[in-house]
Amino acid sequence: MLVIPAIDLKDGECVRLRQGVMDDSTVFSDDPVAMAGKWVAAGARRLHLVDLNGAFDGKPINGEVVTAIAKAHPNLPIQIGGGIRSLDTIEAYIDAGVNYLIIGTKAVKEPAFVSEACREFPNHIIVGLDAKDGLVATDGWAEVSNVQATELAKRFEQDGVSSIVYTDIARDGMMQGVNVEATVAMALASSTPVIASGGITNMDDIKALRAVSNQGICGAITGRAIYEGTLNVAEAQAYSDSYKS
Repeated sequence: MLVIPAIDLKDGECVRLRQGVMDDSTVFSDDPVAMAGKWVAAGARRLHLVDLNGAFDGKPINGEVVTAIAKAHPNLPIQIGGGIRSLDTIEAYIDAGVNYLIIGTKAVKEPAFVSEACREFPNHIIVGLDAKDGLVATDGWAEVSNVQATELAKRFEQDGVSSIVYTDIARDGMMQGVNVEATVAMALASSTPVIASGGITNMDDIKALRAVSNQGICGAITGRAIYEGTLNVAEAQAYSDSYKS
């Protein structure tokens, strides 16, 4: 199971939000490229980038920063979400050195777009399902649909997406622990590997996820915890690598 540091980009800075609220953000660095280097030095084998401005605007806003991070670490797998709503955007990011594109809002509103993206860019597409009480939220979490996240996961299984990033909105940025039960339910809903996100606070969360990772959980994204020091990236990844069930 990969431990994946998150770098959330807002106005070119590295921030963290609480429950996705743009006005409730904490700036952790004005140099996201240096921050990426810090996590790579700590042993991260993948980075999770989010263009927060892009998620709300529907198009890339922090693309230059993303490109700079990709160029600084050409051998590191990078996944990016936020504002990815066209094939041209996907192609531009891949050309810039990004490996995985996370489709969120567009996946919910236009599922056929995921099918098309997977055909055009096989093995590069991740679907981001953000849920509140099991229901999918879109548009930077501003809108909650009436669609069950697990049902949508089954829909995308046929498209061949690389993985699903599943975020429990109620836990995100709140340092209250990961929702293991909901994450396992998502993993069991389809054969697509799931990356857990939201609420990962300390080693207890890593241990809890690693203990059930054989049910289809391939990674854990962590943000605020590694910035505030309640979780050590190197320790968490070492534990995940050495875990014996």
